Amino acid sequence: MLIDSHCHLDFDVLAEDIDGVLARAKANGVSHCVTVSTRIRKFDTLVAIAEGHANVFCSVGTHPHNAHEELDVSVEEIVALSQHPKCVAIGEAGLDYHYDSSPREAQAAGFRNHIAASRQTGLPLIIHARSADDDMIGILEEETEVGAFPFVLHCFTSGAELARRGLALGGYISFSGIVTFKNAADIQDVARFVPQDRFLVETDAPYLAPVPHRGSSNEPAFVRHTAEKLGQLRDVPLETIAEQSTRNFARLFAKAKLDI
Repeated sequence: MLIDSHCHLDFDVLAEDIDGVLARAKANGVSHCVTVSTRIRKFDTLVAIAEGHANVFCSVGTHPHNAHEELDVSVEEIVALSQHPKCVAIGEAGLDYHYDSSPREAQAAGFRNHIAASRQTGLPLIIHARSADDDMIGILEEETEVGAFPFVLHCFTSGAELARRGLALGGYISFSGIVTFKNAADIQDVARFVPQDRFLVETDAPYLAPVPHRGSSNEPAFVRHTAEKLGQLRDVPLETIAEQSTRNFARLFAKAKLDI
């Protein structure tokens, strides 16, 4: 089976037809998904979706685009919200210097708060990193010296150096539909060298639909195409990718308690 480790079911484009979205996912071999938080103040929306569907989990966190809006949310509050039975991760949080929608100082402060919450709870931190490789490496290595925490570099679009340094710290790397794009040679190279026990697959739905659905609204059913491409890059069948990624998910997102 496959698991979509990152999607946004709180977006109207998916939430308005969530039963259909999940049915199509199941038909394509996708058994579970994590709907990922971008604003802590919308956590109730995510929880309601997760509570209503046995195969949907959620996270709690603030996307770097919104970091300046939720700096008043304490580490203790994040930890408290994460105690919900269906919440299996912290984040997404991190650094995005491509859009700079939030001041970089706010992004870093929010990111460090989420790291502290991950460290306290033991829940994996879902990390957003875009056009900020050097600062991301610096924060990850500095914070790991304070105390280790589990994490995944989601929707990986960064360079090989961040991939290698993140892996050295014990992190995981998650690949989205971008890996199927013709102009994604650098990301495809990373997909080839990530150890078999450290990769995940995701949609980042409703964004980044993989080939052959590029340009349309993405959804969990399409994660199959990303997994197929990974299989081609790593010279293994889809079934192997499905088994390995599912096993990796169960290890990292242990709170989900998947019976595999």
